[in-house]
Amino acid sequence: MSLLHLAILLPLLAAPFIPLLFRGMKQIHTGWFVLIVPVVLVTYFAGFIPITSAGDVVTETIAWMPSLGINFTAYVDGLSLLFALLITGIGALVVLYSIYYLNKDKESLGHFYVYLLMFMSAMLGVVLSDNMIVMYMFWELTSISSFLLIGYWYEKERSRYGAQKSMLLTVFGGLSMLGGIVLLESMVGSYSIRDMVANSGVIAESPFFLVAMVLILLGAFTKSAQFPFHIWLPDAMEAPTPVSAYLHSATMVKAGLYLVARMSPVFQESSVWLWTIAGVGMFTMFWGSFNAVKQTDLKGILAFSTVSQLGLIMSLLGLGAAALHYDGMDDNIFMVATIAAIFHLINHATFKGSLFMMVGIVDHETGTRDIRKLGGLMTVMPISFTVAVIGSLSMAGLPPFNGFLSKEMFLKATTKVFSADFFALDTIGILLPVIAFVGSVFTFIYSIMLFTRTFMGKAKFDQLPKQPHEAPIGMLISPVILALLVVGLGFFPNVLSNSLIKPAVESIYPTLVAQGQDVKVDIYFWHGLTPELYMTIGVILLGSLLFWQMGKWMGIYNRIPHRLTLNGMYDGTLVWSNKAAYRFKDNYMTGFIRSYLIYIFVFLSGMMLFSIWWFDMYRFSFENLAEIAPYEYVLGAVVMLAALAILFMKSRLPSIILLGVVGYGVALFFVFFGAPDLALTQLVIETVSVALFLLVFYHMPDISKKEVRMRFKVGNAIVAVLVGTTVTLLSFMALTNKSLTSISEYYKENVYELAAGKNMVNVVLVDFRGFDTLFEIVVLGIAAFGIYTMIKFRTTRRTKGEGEHEAKQQTRQ
Repeated sequence: MSLLHLAILLPLLAAPFIPLLFRGMKQIHTGWFVLIVPVVLVTYFAGFIPITSAGDVVTETIAWMPSLGINFTAYVDGLSLLFALLITGIGALVVLYSIYYLNKDKESLGHFYVYLLMFMSAMLGVVLSDNMIVMYMFWELTSISSFLLIGYWYEKERSRYGAQKSMLLTVFGGLSMLGGIVLLESMVGSYSIRDMVANSGVIAESPFFLVAMVLILLGAFTKSAQFPFHIWLPDAMEAPTPVSAYLHSATMVKAGLYLVARMSPVFQESSVWLWTIAGVGMFTMFWGSFNAVKQTDLKGILAFSTVSQLGLIMSLLGLGAAALHYDGMDDNIFMVATIAAIFHLINHATFKGSLFMMVGIVDHETGTRDIRKLGGLMTVMPISFTVAVIGSLSMAGLPPFNGFLSKEMFLKATTKVFSADFFALDTIGILLPVIAFVGSVFTFIYSIMLFTRTFMGKAKFDQLPKQPHEAPIGMLISPVILALLVVGLGFFPNVLSNSLIKPAVESIYPTLVAQGQDVKVDIYFWHGLTPELYMTIGVILLGSLLFWQMGKWMGIYNRIPHRLTLNGMYDGTLVWSNKAAYRFKDNYMTGFIRSYLIYIFVFLSGMMLFSIWWFDMYRFSFENLAEIAPYEYVLGAVVMLAALAILFMKSRLPSIILLGVVGYGVALFFVFFGAPDLALTQLVIETVSVALFLLVFYHMPDISKKEVRMRFKVGNAIVAVLVGTTVTLLSFMALTNKSLTSISEYYKENVYELAAGKNMVNVVLVDFRGFDTLFEIVVLGIAAFGIYTMIKFRTTRRTKGEGEHEAKQQTRQ
């Protein structure tokens, strides 16, 4: 295993030791041990910056299932390195923050940090895997680990609800993405992302191109909380604040953005890709900001703001993908859009991470996140207030913070985009800057709300569960570091231009780099009196006016009934699907094994007979058959007559005896045909089965009291004849259509040399099919444990019942 693979799996390898450390070293917070992992990883990945900055990549491969084209190929380029640094860098700050946020005496830290490390490893696997099947495995691991993290406080109903909602929606998207991956592999014959990019022309010509694209986008949209799949993210805020700061600012929700950026060269031939990403992203940006304004919970505001910011980045990736169509344009605005997407991706991680941690501090030190109860905290929490102001103004896109720079680039991209021919100048193209402007206005409003309603205004300390005070210095370190990055990247944005942003953009557009086109990243504040600057001024003026007059227009949020909202539809769908599932289950789960066997036999026989007819496989030849001895005729007649007689028996006892006759007759056939092992097994099974049947029916009430007459059932007879006919036809077809040498010849030649055994049956069971035998033993063992448990439970319950009865008798006496 290479060092790169070890880095990806390091959090998973460290996770099993966390519970031991939690139990064995109670005097030290477990987070201090966990902190070592992301610090080591971010240091290790930082060493790749000179490599990717020079345009080189690092690839390491471990053969896993090469026959299926599935290998664990770790691939580090500019894009994957950027995400790896965000995952480990923000992860280190989150772990440090959690040490002071989570009480080691009250929280189950052993579980928490195992889930966190599992998630960290899963995210690294997603962004560093070149093989899409391996990436999908890590992708679903992010869903599982985030489910555990969101539901960490499982005693709360809302935590369980949020975890379930995130799991259902993201796993649905993941399964859709898997279908897209399989289709892409069928087009190019490889699961490698690099091979798919190299064969994008072949993919574009496939009739399944559009289907594969839609399935891939479903995976990306659900994970990155794009409309209408965004509804899981606000409910995921029930997780502890360190989880929210990690999952929803720098990692999980960014996985969908990573997938879109990585797959853009694959679907570069279709403008539908550009339209869909840009359109969905833009509307998500507006819808998230619009709904954030009505929230009264601080984490609720940040949740919808995250939805909005993710939509902004998604729309920029959609616009930037058009560079592959219009790389010769003057003032390549589409390349600017991609640079803005990468830059805002970094900026969002810094200001949103600091804001989540600030909200956690407010909740931790006041006991509430309700802005209706908060206010006036600036005097008692000055450092937290400073962090809140920096993060909020950066999110609002105001200078001199880093969010202003990327927001200006976003507005520039939308104002210039309708100059491209495919964007219909007078119709849809003009909507993009309009939606961007309106969404930015609401972004400005909720950003101002975030710190003014919390830290300014009249103090309401008497309404707070706790007496507010500034957080301890340890809890402030992480948000202060992120706030300093917000300011630093605002004043010195080009510090990341050539080291991180340019390599990431070049990784998204490898074809442009191959053509010799240079990606120039030069970010600065003053661009002159431009349309985007006027839009920013308009955002500030209109946003300030609407914020001042909020009481007069907030009633619009009460117009739509809950049942017509997306959340209402989701809840209604769950209720309806549960009722429908129970109703369907009650119809076929009758409690009778006979009914279940009918379902299985009818389906199996129907499918087999249909396949035989559809593929024209009913060919039979009775040539070259061995002669049938007279005693074989007699034995066959006995077996058939006994089997037919079972249908006409009026009671169970004769049916059991006749069934035993059939079994013993088959055992004699095994003896005649030279299979003593099978005969012995059959005789033992028939003996035990008949004895058990007789024993069971003897103790049944209706058997012990009176003989129950069994009616002849035409339906059962038809099913029996159908199954018998199907098996007979299959036997004749197998005998006739032998195109390959029997596998028994292989066993005859190899049982002694390969397994050093002379008994072919034993060798096959123990060596050649050893796993089958092992699993059969496991199944029998599980069944034995189940039977023992039921007997033990019944015995215990009977003993308990008798004891209670005796106690009642003594009480009466």
